Amino acid sequence: MKKAFLLFFALLATAFLHAAATDVNVKDFGAKGDGQTLDSPAINAAIDHCAQQGGGTVVLPAGNYLSGSIHLKSNIELHLTAGATITATDERGAYDPSETFGGPEYQDGGHTYFHNSLIWAEGQTNVSITGRGMIDGRGLTRHDTETAGQVQGGSIGTGDKAIALKLCRNVLIRDITIYRGGHFAIIITGCDFATIDNVLIDTNRDGIDIDCCRFTTVSNCKINTPHDDALVLKSSYALKRPVVCENILIANCLVTGYKVGTVLDATYVPEKVNWVCGRIKLGTESNGGYRNITITGCNCFYSSGLAFEEVDQGKMENIVVSNISMSHVHHYPIYITTGCRNRGPKERTDVSSARDIQISNVTIDDCDSLSGIQITGMPGYPIENIRLSNIQIRYRGGVQRQVPVDYPELGTKYPEPAKFLGTCPAYGLFARHVRGLQLSHVTFMLDQPDSRPSIITTDVEGLVMDHVDTPDGLGSR
Repeated sequence: MKKAFLLFFALLATAFLHAAATDVNVKDFGAKGDGQTLDSPAINAAIDHCAQQGGGTVVLPAGNYLSGSIHLKSNIELHLTAGATITATDERGAYDPSETFGGPEYQDGGHTYFHNSLIWAEGQTNVSITGRGMIDGRGLTRHDTETAGQVQGGSIGTGDKAIALKLCRNVLIRDITIYRGGHFAIIITGCDFATIDNVLIDTNRDGIDIDCCRFTTVSNCKINTPHDDALVLKSSYALKRPVVCENILIANCLVTGYKVGTVLDATYVPEKVNWVCGRIKLGTESNGGYRNITITGCNCFYSSGLAFEEVDQGKMENIVVSNISMSHVHHYPIYITTGCRNRGPKERTDVSSARDIQISNVTIDDCDSLSGIQITGMPGYPIENIRLSNIQIRYRGGVQRQVPVDYPELGTKYPEPAKFLGTCPAYGLFARHVRGLQLSHVTFMLDQPDSRPSIITTDVEGLVMDHVDTPDGLGSR
């Protein structure tokens, strides 16, 4: 018995020493955390050391770590303790040059280049960024400036994104705060089994972009993006082929469009309405399409609502949305569309399509008078099997002019009605080129009288309306 106890304690001691050996403090590798010294070389040295030992946790204790590019590697957890901040430097040359793409770029530069980021990884497994600390992208650009090598004015440019992961597997990003995240606060492309949980983002462009990924969960996140989309699924041509974005769960997230920084300081100042803000979106990059997407339990304030856009020859199908609350909605609450922008190889013959989309249990107030719900396919290629149920929307109304009923087709345009299509002829619901549209227990209300009809349907087959209530009584048809 005594030998058994000795053996147990020996094993326990060995396990403890091994665990301690794989917890690496960046200050042991020369990081200062004083906000003035460039600490990314020391952070990368700590990551390299930990990776050589087979993996472990690289710890940033409280402090301000001025940083250029940080290279995340397999089996590494980058842990920001409470009080630790990684601050993106504005020093040119501190970031890695963007990689060579080696092919036609059918997607935006932000989806093409990853190495010119504050924290990046490519082709790695079991990578994590955790902790109650902060990433401050002070020195990151918010502009679309990416080119191969990222040469600007004859020198290496500034960093582009806060976190950029490509072709990684088993990804965890949890508990951190990102302030001023650059072009994208988080972008993951071609990643499988990713979890992004309890992340707070207050940023000046996109919040979280999930591109060409599978088996990914985004949960319990708070995302403030007054100048762009908050939470976006995409299926770009970044992997040089169409790749479906599929099996994605978005749950219990809050997206907003307050002025940058006012979520972090809890003043919550509404921002002047931009072309889009604080939105949950599928698109616009949509070469591979979307499949098996669930969005549930989300709140949207001072945002542009929900937009599902398939315009690049992919298929959008099996989308389930439920239990959504919106308030102070800019432009339109729900937008489902297909188009023929066809941003991909010219030899592709596919036609964008959408089908089997269910949206239920949605309550919206203070909704923009520009447009109601829009569901629009293409002539000869209808969107199929759309069901809206248990939806209540209170619109501002107030449009008292004649609005042409011949609303423009989207065609090859960028799918943004607020920019390209103008005021919608229906304040409640506009549907065109749809096969199989069911409305069940849907209520539209107006704060001010509106001269437009509540519902307009054109080229819609199989329209079923059950308990649809509108101020003008059109829902009783």
